[in-house]
Amino acid sequence: MKQPTRLFDFPYYQLENRPLDHMLNTKINGKWQSYSTQGFIEDLNKISRGLLELGVKPGEKVALISHNNRMEWNVMDHGILQIGAIDVPIYPTMTPADYEYILNHSESKYCFVSNEEIFQKVSSIQDNVPSLQGTFTFEEVKGAKNWKEVLALGENQEHAEEVERLKNQVNTNDLATLIYTSGTTGLPKGVMLTHENIASNALASCERLPSITDAEYRCLSFLPVCHIYERMLHYLYMYNSANIYFAESLETIKEDIFYVKPHVFSAVPRLLEKFHDGIVAKGKSAGGLKAMIFNWAVDTALEWEPEGKSGWYLWKLKVARKLVFSKVREALGLTEIMAVASGSAALQPRLARFFNAAEIPVFEGYGLTETSPVISVNTLNRPGMLKVGSVGKLLKDVEVKIAEDGEILCKGPNVMMGYYKDPERTAEVLNNGWFSTGDIGIIENGFLRITDRKKEMFKTSGGKYVAPQLIENAMKSSLFIEQIMVIGEAQKHPSALIVPSFESVKTWCKRHSIEYTNPEDIITNPQVTQRIQKDIDKINAQFGQWEQIKKVQYLPELFTVEGGLLTPTLKLKRKPIMAKYADLITRIYE
Repeated sequence: MKQPTRLFDFPYYQLENRPLDHMLNTKINGKWQSYSTQGFIEDLNKISRGLLELGVKPGEKVALISHNNRMEWNVMDHGILQIGAIDVPIYPTMTPADYEYILNHSESKYCFVSNEEIFQKVSSIQDNVPSLQGTFTFEEVKGAKNWKEVLALGENQEHAEEVERLKNQVNTNDLATLIYTSGTTGLPKGVMLTHENIASNALASCERLPSITDAEYRCLSFLPVCHIYERMLHYLYMYNSANIYFAESLETIKEDIFYVKPHVFSAVPRLLEKFHDGIVAKGKSAGGLKAMIFNWAVDTALEWEPEGKSGWYLWKLKVARKLVFSKVREALGLTEIMAVASGSAALQPRLARFFNAAEIPVFEGYGLTETSPVISVNTLNRPGMLKVGSVGKLLKDVEVKIAEDGEILCKGPNVMMGYYKDPERTAEVLNNGWFSTGDIGIIENGFLRITDRKKEMFKTSGGKYVAPQLIENAMKSSLFIEQIMVIGEAQKHPSALIVPSFESVKTWCKRHSIEYTNPEDIITNPQVTQRIQKDIDKINAQFGQWEQIKKVQYLPELFTVEGGLLTPTLKLKRKPIMAKYADLITRIYE
């Protein structure tokens, strides 16, 4: 079979080239269950036939909402697409009002959801969505239609020829999916992505991840598949005949890693930070000689570079790996890991050095929903393809240029068609095929480096521009800072709202015989705040006087997705945070 050009081509490509017995794997009621390549294709064809029986026509929309990644989602995805219909993945954490807006805006005809909670959310607004003819659930929910009813409709071969006819009519440039970006402000935008947008991105990304020729290429999936990053990787995994395992939840991620022993998984920096901080806290608490060896190994790791280090350093690294980092990999269940693809937000250089030195290769990349998503990514597959602090070199056929104001512009087969039913906002970001990313960056020796979000930069009352993301990322190199948002628009100086890393604070308090009671009390403890301020002062010295954080307000609770202060991809929702803590911010600048 020729290279896949449409998204539903990927499982057929796998069937023809290297079919698997355990293509997709999900834990159900504590037991792992699998789809073979053959079984997956049989069921996606049943879904196609079932949808036709329900009256779904090419160009019509079917919404998918799941609280976790699961086999049913992928079966639906391919079954919808191969009859020329369009799927609309929706974040499970969105509000019922968002559901109502997206389902109406997309004119979705049917909705498939994972569990009772999401079913109830959809049911609460179903009467306000005239286009919605029915909702089906993946799990058994009392009073709800189950997706197996659609599979059962597809047992009938009556529509088999029609499925083939419609499949052959789907063009690589046809609209495949509408992905509504949660955004940090305003109504969600429906990003229109074609089969070519995503398929080209999956194929171009292949060379950046390790390829394994034996039958056991295991990938762990836990980032939301409704996000284009994880979804694109699923097509890539299928192309490479990888066994995909779906983690039960973020809470069970360590247990799932131990079971799967993955060769590859994708992550966001937040998860890597938690892994790192847990490792460091445990290593430092060992005491005595063990702690001394651990600290030496960490210091050695923080000097790591992909190439060009001296023989003396390489000897030190070899010893550190044998004495310390081999045990770290065992403790994390990552003894066979070959790549961790990091995206969604900037990765601190210290984390990139630490994990790569520990032989847990972390490849940082960059992209947006509108670019399907990958624009650039680091890799160790070839020399000269990884630079710490950068987001790597551009993918094949993807072009980037830097506008006069520093904004990154992107052009290529991965760039979206536009925003659904929104020509004005489309025209704002697309000009002669060039997409305006909204990110500020530079290109150095072929490596792309992101410096900030264009819309998040602010000007102090002294007229100086401040790039908050750059400062925030640097500040998070402190073990004591879990989350931070830099503020200061039209003020005399930048300040910050900081959520301390309470685990690190608790460990530090124990070592210094300081009573730790609860987060509310500890953020006012002068010994603790002085210790965190020590790190802030050290990091401040990297920045110009006008960029330095002058005042800090500590917060006792995390910014969360559920609380409406983070997007589903864990980015700060700056306006809601500013609104929630308006009184504190006023006091900072009194």
